[in-house]
Amino acid sequence: MPTIIFLFGWRFFFYADEGSEPIHIHCEKAEKEAKYWLNEDTRAITVAFAHHLKPRDHKQVKKIIAQYFDEIVAEWRAVDKRKKR
Repeated sequence: MPTIIFLFGWRFFFYADEGSEPIHIHCEKAEKEAKYWLNEDTRAITVAFAHHLKPRDHKQVKKIIAQYFDEIVAEWRAVDKRKKR
């Protein structure tokens, strides 16, 4: 489960073996946890699930994901490529 970003107490990561799921990122901070789908074409960030996040948490997390969108996608592709070897 590679950590991609650690910022403002939020850890952003994905699991190395999540089958054929589309690009997404998990995040956690203390008891808060969420998963966001990323659409590479539209750069849309959509919540898949969230536990214990307040609206301001969603806003902060989505802002971080938007800022690091390209890095997240690149890391996803790199891990996906290694899985297919």
